[in-house]
Amino acid sequence: MRLRALLDTDALGLRLLGGEDELDRTVRGVMTTDLRDPSRYLSGGELVLTGLAWRRDAADSEPFVRILVQAGVAALAAGEAELGAVPEDLAVACARHRLPLFAVHESVAFATITEHVVRQVSGERAGDLAAVVDRHRRMMTSGPAGGGPDVVLDLLGSDLDLRAWVLSPTGRLIAGPKVAGPGLPPDACAKLAAEHLAAVRTGRRGPHRVIMGQTTYSLFPIGGGRAPQAARTAPAAPASPDVRESVLSDWLLAVEADAGDWADERLDLLQGVTQLIAVERERRDAARTVRRRLAQEVLELVQTGAAPAEIAARLRVAAPVLLPGLGAAPHWQVVVARVEWDDGGPAAGPVAQSLLEEILVDPLATGPEPSDRIAVAHTGDEAIALVPLLAVSSEHDGSETGLLADALLATVREPLSSGLDGDGRLTLGVSAAVHSAEGLRGALEEARHARRVAAARPGRVCAAGHQELASHVLLLPFVPDDVRKAFTARLLDPLRDYDQRHRAELIPTLEAFLDCDGSWTRCASRLHLHVNTLRYRVGRIEQLTSRDLSRLEDKLDFFLALRMS
Repeated sequence: MRLRALLDTDALGLRLLGGEDELDRTVRGVMTTDLRDPSRYLSGGELVLTGLAWRRDAADSEPFVRILVQAGVAALAAGEAELGAVPEDLAVACARHRLPLFAVHESVAFATITEHVVRQVSGERAGDLAAVVDRHRRMMTSGPAGGGPDVVLDLLGSDLDLRAWVLSPTGRLIAGPKVAGPGLPPDACAKLAAEHLAAVRTGRRGPHRVIMGQTTYSLFPIGGGRAPQAARTAPAAPASPDVRESVLSDWLLAVEADAGDWADERLDLLQGVTQLIAVERERRDAARTVRRRLAQEVLELVQTGAAPAEIAARLRVAAPVLLPGLGAAPHWQVVVARVEWDDGGPAAGPVAQSLLEEILVDPLATGPEPSDRIAVAHTGDEAIALVPLLAVSSEHDGSETGLLADALLATVREPLSSGLDGDGRLTLGVSAAVHSAEGLRGALEEARHARRVAAARPGRVCAAGHQELASHVLLLPFVPDDVRKAFTARLLDPLRDYDQRHRAELIPTLEAFLDCDGSWTRCASRLHLHVNTLRYRVGRIEQLTSRDLSRLEDKLDFFLALRMS
């Protein structure tokens, strides 16, 4: 349908604010978003509906509009329900980029516009199948009748006799039909996810055909990509150089059927279904914003050396969000993940963030909700998760505590290796559990060091835990004596000389500080010192050795030097 036709329907409550010369553009779909960057869910030709929740100030309008234009959307419609009149800066940005802009009257729901557009577009594409698409669309709205992707999959079964499942990129089952019939076992989910990632990475267009045993599956990407009919009539284009930014985070739709000989109408219908589920994915991503922000705030405090009391205050805010109704978490763990491309590649921080959020979910859990208890921040190419633990087993009985590195990757290694094959690596490090804000900086450095241990191993997907850091002690007997003496002299002789001249007891202070895991209060109590006196001594140690006792590497060097001395 044409944009012009939208203005001819009074019930839609649309008012044109700019772009009168572009009203002959064709609308091929509709999408509702309040993300600052919705590009991964756009395939071109959409009418984008937004409530403007992404806009914090006037400077946000220009990049938002530029992203929409680059994605090839047909027009933007902004609701007046929340902010009243559409901001002038948004109108200016749309005019600059020749993007038609509509205002949606506050009395009109976005669902009304969505239903109208889908009805028109589906009628042009699929004739009598338009009613099915429209029915699905209504089921995916956020109203009382909404049911999420499970309802859509049930309707695919009842209306088109198709069994289908929504899978995460790691092969976790997000949604499946509730009708009677055999489910999709976990090993089959992992295999389908691996086949899908491999196909997308090589530039093949969906749907991708996979045969497992006696069953044929067709895999449809949920997110970007052109409609299947367009893909049939147009020559194959090379894979987007930015495919790595989304392939490891987008869901997929696995249909138990061979779509190779389907009519264009049915392919278009399934493409519409993937767009509906993409809206649900976007809604889930938007819900993670608060948790991601909390993780980012705690991370910044930890990395800048903020006072433990300030960090503890932020943890008290985070705990009820991550553990609703259960109060503060008694223990925390830090998990660090890094995605690296062999050729440099695109920014991998968001990719690592999305992957880590998925990896930390119990592999046996189904549905999108379990990941709603995980807070992950990212900086550069690194993602950092703050994981609350309700219970930690005793270290005195020899059992492992909290999350284990190898267990995190056990079920996701196959699909992720396929998604990274050729030019990418995922490495992951896990810290020990800590019981207070004071231990978080050490836990962060420990997780980072464990990740570097994992990075030294072969393979596309590797992990290491805090338990493996103790292996350094096993290497000490194999270090030549002259090397050991030179190493310890370089680190400890300045402290010994200072102790002899000033009777300052820097060496005993260093030993106690390391034994207390860097806890100022416990160390001061053990040495019967005021915390300020302890801080003075540690500062003198750092000054004499040019080391930083807040860094795990320097702590480890001191630990080894004391063991070898």
